[in-house]
Amino acid sequence: MLSIGGIALALAALMVFAYRGVSVLILAPLAALVAVAFSGAPLLASYTQVFMPALGGFVVLYFPLFLLGALFGKLMEASGAAQALAEAIVARLGASRAIAAIVAACALLTYGGVSLFVVAFAVYPIAAGLFRAAAVPKRLIPATIALGAFTFTMTALPGTPAIQNAIPMPYFGTTPFAAPGLGLIGGAIMLLLGLAWLQQRARRARAAGEGYGEDDIARAAAAAAPADRRTREHAQGEGYDLAELAAPQSSGRPHAAVALAPIVLVVLLNYLLAELVLPRLDTSYLSLPQYGGARLETVRGVWAIIVALAAAILLLIALARRHLPRLRDTLDAGAAASVAPIFNTASQVGFGAVIASLAGFALIRDAVLGVAPGNPLISLSIAVNVLAGITGSASGGMSIALQTLGSTYLEMGRAAGISPELLHRVTAIATGGLDALPHNGAVITLLAICKLTHRQSYADIFVVAVAGPLLALAAVVALGSLLGAF
Repeated sequence: MLSIGGIALALAALMVFAYRGVSVLILAPLAALVAVAFSGAPLLASYTQVFMPALGGFVVLYFPLFLLGALFGKLMEASGAAQALAEAIVARLGASRAIAAIVAACALLTYGGVSLFVVAFAVYPIAAGLFRAAAVPKRLIPATIALGAFTFTMTALPGTPAIQNAIPMPYFGTTPFAAPGLGLIGGAIMLLLGLAWLQQRARRARAAGEGYGEDDIARAAAAAAPADRRTREHAQGEGYDLAELAAPQSSGRPHAAVALAPIVLVVLLNYLLAELVLPRLDTSYLSLPQYGGARLETVRGVWAIIVALAAAILLLIALARRHLPRLRDTLDAGAAASVAPIFNTASQVGFGAVIASLAGFALIRDAVLGVAPGNPLISLSIAVNVLAGITGSASGGMSIALQTLGSTYLEMGRAAGISPELLHRVTAIATGGLDALPHNGAVITLLAICKLTHRQSYADIFVVAVAGPLLALAAVVALGSLLGAF
């Protein structure tokens, strides 16, 4: 029981201090060592022989994805391509569809691989002008951006290059397009529920005579100024600087078609490689010792995303070179921005590995696996969602769950006739939900970008980024249990 108490204390510390902006690089090993101390296991051995190998293994496997994703996002932001594409979508849909236009702009950018932090900075000024013109309350902007950037394009849509869709691939031998039918259904539920809620909130505000409300919001933002330090720490913890992102860097803006081309390339090339090209290649050499005795199934998804993002980066540079007067500086900044996110997530993986090595974890594991023993999809959903909520990180919670229980769920799935593709999609969707609780770094940073407070806007964020994804997850689990992966 003492060991379980230490694990609970470590998880509580991780949640509380992450919310207060303490770096996960410091917090994760310290919290892990607290749990180790309560269990009576050796401290230094747990750190050097358990925590660090797990951290290193994650970095080795996923660093190319973090690096290329950060480079692509930085180039889209610095060239003005992200803002140009967002403006084109808004102009196409018009001010009368302000909420739908902003959701569509965020969704297209994030589905193409652009970081949600870059998307928020690129889209917020457009959303502010559009909502003001349409007399939609500014307090709805964070939830609108969250719906487009934090939900269905991050976890549900097949083929998304988001890290949340990539992490399950080595564990289940799947591709980014795992269970596409269920992914589309889950994504549609998130989108439609979120849009319905936001449109209804806008109608009620209009009926009550509420407009954009800039004066009241400005006063509230001024009152919330002491929170700026914590917000900046959260943004910097993801490798971004608020002032740098807010400053325009491009020399003019490329045409919307130029901005769209790399995003289309990411999606198409990702599909062609993962589903058609790589499976037809002779990759028997992977079984050799120098390649780790790997199988194509464990690497093809990662390979496909690597090649797709690399090709998109080259295409964007070629098409928008004149809008990148400081190309080398932009590439350096993008590379630097990849380091903090991957080490933060890897530290959480190390934390999970240490927790899994403790004697008390066996009781927790058995309790989780005992939930709906005939259907591992349910316990998988609960485990991933709870850990994502505790850590305030979708990728962190998923990584801990898969690091500790991934192989177990794969075996249980096979025994129950559940395909690895369905396990992949349920795992990815389960990361979106409790991860967006108030202590989530992306939520805190988004509110800072919009100059709003939790009190003003979090209730709507909760509905579109927590409640909606949880309902979509329940639907996908139910349909998957009945129909299998499709």
